[in-house]
Amino acid sequence: MIRSATVNDVPEIRAMIRELAAYERAVEQARATEEQLREALFGADPAAFALIAEDDATGEVMGYALWFPRFSTWTGTRGMHLEDLYVRPHARGAGHGKALLAALAATCRSNGYDRFEWWVLAWNTPTIDFYKSLGVELLEEWKVCRLSGDPLGELAAQAPAVVHPASKAQEGDPCDPL
Repeated sequence: MIRSATVNDVPEIRAMIRELAAYERAVEQARATEEQLREALFGADPAAFALIAEDDATGEVMGYALWFPRFSTWTGTRGMHLEDLYVRPHARGAGHGKALLAALAATCRSNGYDRFEWWVLAWNTPTIDFYKSLGVELLEEWKVCRLSGDPLGELAAQAPAVVHPASKAQEGDPCDPL
């Protein structure tokens, strides 16, 4: 069964995030707290959304998918970015990952999203092979860029003030570095 996550799923989602991070050899980078996840998924202005895969017979949580909307200037439409897709090792091969992706694809279609995109680590050949079996196009010509930590702070310190027309200015505007 695939269902929308509830606030009661937050501890399980956090546990699976840590499991995924361990699989991806980066557990020290998985620092999100339950409180942060609760706010991101179920706060007044959700930053992301999650689906849960459960075993039909036992109700055991087998995996999750966490996604958020994005926007394409080329198509002029929203799309979906899949941040995490994770199925617990003992449940792999039973169709949970495919069911999660199919549910997300249906969400894309029902919302009029033109694109459904995500990243995969280059060394993760079992997952890449799974994605290819579904007809996924790997965009080899694109490289992921990331700015974080000190370099992010250093570049932010160089930002000019962003001018907003008086009618559009809002206190706390995330695009205003001041």
